[in-house]
Amino acid sequence: MKINNKNLIKWANDVLDTEIDGIKQLKKRLNNEFCIAANILAGCKGKIVVTGMGKAGIIGQKFSATLSSTGSSSFWLHAAEAVHGDLGRISEDDVCVVLSYSGETEEIKNLIPFIKKIGAKIVAITGKDKSSLAKYSDSIVNVEVEREACPLGLAPTTSTTAMLAICDALSVVLQNLKGFKSKDFAFFHPRGSLGRKLLLKVADIMRSKKSNPVVKRTLAVRDVLVKITASGAGAASIVDSKGKLEGIFTDGDLRRNIEQYKDMLDLPVSKVMTKCPIVIEDQALASEAMKIMEMKKIDEIPVVDKTKKPVGMLDIQDLIAAGII
Repeated sequence: MKINNKNLIKWANDVLDTEIDGIKQLKKRLNNEFCIAANILAGCKGKIVVTGMGKAGIIGQKFSATLSSTGSSSFWLHAAEAVHGDLGRISEDDVCVVLSYSGETEEIKNLIPFIKKIGAKIVAITGKDKSSLAKYSDSIVNVEVEREACPLGLAPTTSTTAMLAICDALSVVLQNLKGFKSKDFAFFHPRGSLGRKLLLKVADIMRSKKSNPVVKRTLAVRDVLVKITASGAGAASIVDSKGKLEGIFTDGDLRRNIEQYKDMLDLPVSKVMTKCPIVIEDQALASEAMKIMEMKKIDEIPVVDKTKKPVGMLDIQDLIAAGII
């Protein structure tokens, strides 16, 4: 049977509309029970154990992963495996989040009495607030939807979208309750792009030693250019007699002054350098350097230590190479 593209788009839109309606129903259903669940999770002294079966279980795995990456220690527990030895992973200080739309899944019903015996609290995420799961839970988050997006009304679609959305809502609420900040997120994602942006320091990527020409203010421009070329840099840091940064000499300084001073190459670099340049400390975050360079529209920035002595040079290309930009 040949189906035209208009029908395909219509079917897809029907699914999206149905699932959007399902999430809108969730908003109307948010009540004190959601608050109780959030507070139980926030007050957990142990770990947040997430369990479920089938499609709900897959949503639970994502929920547990999100919790772990946002400051709430969590692990996923397969409901069927739990009663075959994995129950030993649960302690009375834990909170068990149980996902089951029907609340009557056999594996879940078998598991509940043992969780209760251990003494862990149960937060139910279910579409049936009168189910066996709901009956024995300390808090019930109702994710009931009017209908599934599946045309047969059988495959979990709208219901799993609702579960995912409410789990995300709980995760974000917990972040807010715990005061979880971007630096905390980066700590749990040190190898990701966000981790690099938030944790990488200027000292980690700056050009230093032979790649960072540092010259005295009395040195002739000609000799400064030789040092810049030899180091493969684009600028030089200019220091006073005590070794403290006084200026920077860049290609831009050369172009701006070459017509004004016919004997420029023989002048002391202090005559044509950029005085009191914008600087950044070596222990500052690379992301901070990026913001400064973007705001001031500069390509190089001298790096100094706490005594204001130059220890490196940061070029825009260094930020690109480090994945900051």
